[in-house]
Parts: sequence; C-alpha cells; structure tokens
Amino acid sequence: MLPIPKNDPETYQQIQDMARKFADDVIRPAAEKLDHDESFPGAIYQQMGELGLFGITVPDTLGGVGLDSYAYAIVMEELSRGYASVADQCGLVELIGTLLTRYGTPEQQESWIPDVISARKKVAYCITEAEAGSDVSGIKTTAIRHGGGWKLNGGKIWIHNAPVANVGFVLARTDPVAGKRGMSIFIVPLDAPGISRGPKEHKMGQRASQVGALQFDDVGLSQDSLLGQEGRGFHMMMSVLEKGRVGIGALAVGIAQAGLEAALEYAQTRMQFGQKIAANQGIQWMLADMAKEITAARGLVHRAAIMIDNGEPANAACSMAKCFAGDMAVAQTANAVQIFGGSGYIRGFEVERLYRDAKICQIYEGTQQIQRTVIARELLKNGARI
Repeated sequence: MLPIPKNDPETYQQIQDMARKFADDVIRPAAEKLDHDESFPGAIYQQMGELGLFGITVPDTLGGVGLDSYAYAIVMEELSRGYASVADQCGLVELIGTLLTRYGTPEQQESWIPDVISARKKVAYCITEAEAGSDVSGIKTTAIRHGGGWKLNGGKIWIHNAPVANVGFVLARTDPVAGKRGMSIFIVPLDAPGISRGPKEHKMGQRASQVGALQFDDVGLSQDSLLGQEGRGFHMMMSVLEKGRVGIGALAVGIAQAGLEAALEYAQTRMQFGQKIAANQGIQWMLADMAKEITAARGLVHRAAIMIDNGEPANAACSMAKCFAGDMAVAQTANAVQIFGGSGYIRGFEVERLYRDAKICQIYEGTQQIQRTVIARELLKNGARI
C-alpha cells in the first residue's frame, strides 16, 4: 500500500505556490548573475528566512514551519527550478535544523535555531575529509578532552558554506579505538582562535553555493559545545541523511523540470525547415521522455518523503529516489541542451547552466555508487519488496 501524506492537500498546495512564486519572481531572475559571479545570495536567503522557507520540518514550537518531509521535498523542487544553489542552502539548513531538533539541549536549540532558520547565522555541515568522503568512518579530525572542555584538531574539505559560515557542526573522533562508536558532533563558532579557512573553490555548477576547506588547530571548545550524546555522532549524522537524500532528489527534479520547461518553450518557437522544431517527431519524443522521467523521479522522491513522515523504514526508498533523480537530471538536462542545439552550449542560456548544475547530484549526499550499494544491501536483507 502506498503511504499517505500526513497533512491536508491544501497545506501542501499553499507552500508549493509560495515557493514557486518566490522562485519565479526572485530566484530565477538572479540565477545567471549568481552563477557568473559565484556570489553568495545573502539577500535572497534573508527573504527566505522571513517567508519561512527554511526549517520546513522544525517544529513550530521551536520557531520552524512545523511541516513534514513531503512539504520539504515540494519546497526543494520549486526552489531548484529557480536555481539549485539556493535550494541547496535550504537543504543545508534543514539538516542542521533536524540535528538541533532531535539532539540539541533546550539551551542549544534556543541559542541556534532562531538564527539559523532566519538566515541570521550561516551554518556549515562538516563531515568530509581528504580520506573520508563516502567512507565517513575514515575521519581523522579529533576532539580530545582538555580541562573542562575539548581541543579540536584536524581538517575538512568540500564543506558547503565554509568560506562564509558563522558556525560549523563538526563530526570528530572522540575515541580513537571505538570506530563508528567513537565519533561525536560539536557546535563550533568559526571565528574561534585556531580556525582557518581555505579559499572558495571554483566549481563546475551550483557556483553560488560556497564550498571550501576548514582547518582546526588546537581549537578550544566548551563542554556544552557537544551536540547530543558523546560517541553517537556518526549515528546522529547518518540519521538525518535519509531526509538529505530526499532533499537532493527533489533538487534534481527541480533542475530537470526547469530544463523541460525551457526546452518545451524553445521547441515551440525555434523555426527550422519552415516549421517549428516541435513539429519534428524526434523532438516530440525527447520532450515526452523528459516529462516521463521527471514524473517518475518526482514520484520516487515523494514516496520516500512520505515513508519518512509515516515512520516507515525508508533507507532503500531514499537511496532509490536520490539515485534515480540524480541520474535523471543529468540525462534530461543533456536532452534540453540537445533541443537547444548550438545555443544550448553557450553561456547565458539557462539550459547550459542547468546541465552543469545537475552533475553534482550524482556525487554529493552519497555518490550514485554508494546509493546502489545501500539499495542492494536492503534487498539482500529484506527481500525484493522494499
């Protein structure tokens, strides 16, 4: 039986309408310049905070919107139609908001959640290291007890918001011999002594999403910087990544949807051989395949989100959604470029940017190969119906 959304349809329609209008009126008109300049769209994030487009699933008692993963997926897709870099920020805030909601003390929640979901504070989710990407268990950053607190040492790479963030949520090893059970999460103000930042990386796509390195050299942390239980950091980080995969799946759908809309409009205006290229059956079939694949990906993303909301085991469903949607976005934005022909290969045409933006969806939040490994593991453990 298919899972059923928890809220009434009107609620989801209202938040979709709001996110779509904001994407069309504010995000999309700025996307080309943001991509060209690789600039951080702080003013847009301020507006999103005021509208309640951050912290979709954070309870309203903590200042969030108080909705669910299904609503989050809807918002992510609509924002990504405008520009995936902006949606990516929404996804980052959602993961941090979820960590604080589930594991933060009342004092930590009060200190951080209002500023994070209003965009007054910029956050970084600090896991990846040079030898710990897909294999999170390989992290070498350490936090050692020192006096009444901790000393943090190590380095992180490819960290979203690292060049601009005010605070990092850092996964570090607190017990060197306990493997995955020896990691903890720390809330780290990134202006603390001993912290240095690498330069902003110049990326293929999603170029307004700032990425860089962080280095920690004997950074002193207070005892209350520990988030949740000591030694449970790996499991805490992993516990929010199901929602993360739903978010990236929805983001990928939004990229592809923008590509379809652009390709459909272009095909109905571009003239060749005395007729619109949309009259060509080959073009019609490309458009039909784009619509078919996008709809299938959206269905997988929504199914996974609703399973999370209903408390059902969703590990395989989230990996399927992210994997299928990421591959789909790359393939279908390539089709959008093809329909545009030579124009699609030129900077300044939206589909050229969409094609570049799509590629990272096959890499971050767990590579497609890791997602397939997760799916296969669930098949072997639970059987063919997952």
